[in-house]
Amino acid sequence: MKKHNFNAGPSILPREVIEQTAQSVLDFQGEGLSILEISHRAKYFQPVVDEAVALFKELLEIPEGYSVIFLGGGASLQFCMVPYNLMEKKAAYLNTGTWANKALKEARLFGDAVEVASSKDANYTYIPKDYQIPTDADYFHITTNNTIYGTEIRTDMDSPVPLVADMSSDILSRPVDVSKYGLIYGGAQKNLAPAGVTFVIVKEDLLGHVSRPIPTMLDYRTHVQNGSMFNTPPVLPIYTAMLTLRWLKANGGMKGAEERNIAKANLLYDAIDKSRMFVGTVKAEDRSRMNICFVMKPEYKELEADFMQFATEHGMVGIKGHRSVGGFRASCYNALPIESVKALVDCMNEFERKH
Repeated sequence: MKKHNFNAGPSILPREVIEQTAQSVLDFQGEGLSILEISHRAKYFQPVVDEAVALFKELLEIPEGYSVIFLGGGASLQFCMVPYNLMEKKAAYLNTGTWANKALKEARLFGDAVEVASSKDANYTYIPKDYQIPTDADYFHITTNNTIYGTEIRTDMDSPVPLVADMSSDILSRPVDVSKYGLIYGGAQKNLAPAGVTFVIVKEDLLGHVSRPIPTMLDYRTHVQNGSMFNTPPVLPIYTAMLTLRWLKANGGMKGAEERNIAKANLLYDAIDKSRMFVGTVKAEDRSRMNICFVMKPEYKELEADFMQFATEHGMVGIKGHRSVGGFRASCYNALPIESVKALVDCMNEFERKH
C-alpha cells in the first residue's frame, strides 16, 4: 500500500533527494567513502556548502549584505541566540503559538521582551491584527507558520525596527522579500532537510552592536566569518538540504512551489468546508498552507478514533492532530505531491459516506 506522509516534522522529502542521499551514504561522489565519514574540511565537501548557500540566495533572491549560515541546535537554540546577539535593552514579540511563546520566554532572560499581541486567548486560532510595534525595540520577532495550530503569516510586513522571523515550517514554500527582514531562521526538518541542521539568513550590519560578551559558539559573527565551518557542521543534513534546493530550482523555484502549495491547500480546505462531518479549526483568513488542522463536528466527535484508524488503513501517515488541539493535522510541505492530498480527500469522503 502506498504511504502518504503528512508528518509535521521530521517530514516528507522529495523521493529523488532521499535516493541521492542514500547513494551518498554508500559512496559520496565516487570517492569510495560515505558522506557519513568524510571530513567537513575535505576539498569535496566545501562545494556542497557553497552550492547550498548559493541556491538559498538565488531561490529567495537574497540581497547583498546578508549571510546564509548552517548551525546545529534547531530553532529552539535560536530562541536564545537571537536576543543574545540582537537585544540591547528591549525586543518585541508577536505571540501566535507554542513556538512563538517559547521564543518570548527565552528572550526575557536577556532584557525587556514585550508581547505586542497574542492569540492565546482563543487557543491560537487566529493571527492578531492592529497591534503597534514599539519603535524603541531592538527587533520585532514573528513566527510565520504555526505547525501546531495551523495559522500562517504570508505578508512580508513593514516594520519600523529590524524584523526577525522563525520560518521553520514555511521556508521556501513561497517567494519572500528578504530585504524586509533582519534575520530569518528555522529548523530544516520540515521543508528542507532531515533533522539536525538549522538555517539562518542574517543581515550582517545588525551584528556586533550589543554590549554584552557573547560566547563564541553563540555569536553569529563566528559562523558568518567561518562560512558555517567554525566547528564540525551537520554534514549529512546540509548535503540533503543542498539536494532539496536543487530540486526546488528544477521545479519552478519559489513561484512553482507556491503554485503547488496553493493548489494542495485549496483542495483540502475546500473538502473540509464542504464536509458535513469535518470542520476547520482556525479563522479562514489566517489558514496555513503548510499545516492544515481540522476536527470532527461535535455531533460526530465520537468517530474521531474510527476515522484515524480508517485513514491509517488507507495509507495516511502522521495526520493525528497535536495533543493541544486534537483532531487531525495534514502537513502539506513542498515535497508532498498533490496526489497524496487527493488520496486524503477521497479517504475523508469515503468515511463520511459510510457514516
